[in-house]
Amino acid sequence: MSFTIYPAIDMRGGKCVRLLQGDYEKETVYGDSPFDMARSFAADGAQWIHMVDLDGAKDGKRVNDQFVIQAAKQLHNVKIQIGGGIRTEQDIIHYLKNGIDRVIIGSIAVSNPDFAIEMIKKYGAQIAVGIDAKNGYVATHGWLDTSAVKATELGKRFADAGAETFIFTDIATDGMLSGPNITAVQELAEITGKNVIASGGVSSLEDLKALSAAMGIGGAIVGKALYEKRFTLKEALLV
Repeated sequence: MSFTIYPAIDMRGGKCVRLLQGDYEKETVYGDSPFDMARSFAADGAQWIHMVDLDGAKDGKRVNDQFVIQAAKQLHNVKIQIGGGIRTEQDIIHYLKNGIDRVIIGSIAVSNPDFAIEMIKKYGAQIAVGIDAKNGYVATHGWLDTSAVKATELGKRFADAGAETFIFTDIATDGMLSGPNITAVQELAEITGKNVIASGGVSSLEDLKALSAAMGIGGAIVGKALYEKRFTLKEALLV
């Protein structure tokens, strides 16, 4: 399995931001234009860009979708995946018909797993399941709520239904630059047997090397470390 770096663009109020552990009160703005950031990542050689509509995740509807679609339509040498605020099949269709390569379903996968399974069966590899976990349990709605569902149990159910890609975020590490929770990511990869992308905690090239060396982990989402200039995207792509 090849290892893919996914530079992250988190959008709130039309700007590029990062939150600390998903806390909307702990926001840092890193750029005024999500599209300019995406263009920069594409120019540096990214194969994929991970975009998140934070307003959408919180409000339960698409808010910053115009920036995602602009990137998909104007940047032809990079693939885009989007998460945040995707609650209906119409949301999925909206993105796919506008050139987005992969749509991430998160909160709706917990609150309505039957719908999620229907979408996985209908759209196949164009759907990724985002599993955000706190102490092993799934968190939803912009991480404001924690469910009673274990991340591994949810992952197994969707893998059995045909999901090919999972994005696993350990909330405790997200935005902390404290190192990723490799054990938890690997556990999900082992239980599902699918492509699992790690999200949260990457602070150094050593973290990326450790993730790439771990069995079953197919990639890593990198956000704050790039914005804080811990390393460059070009350096990350050489890992």
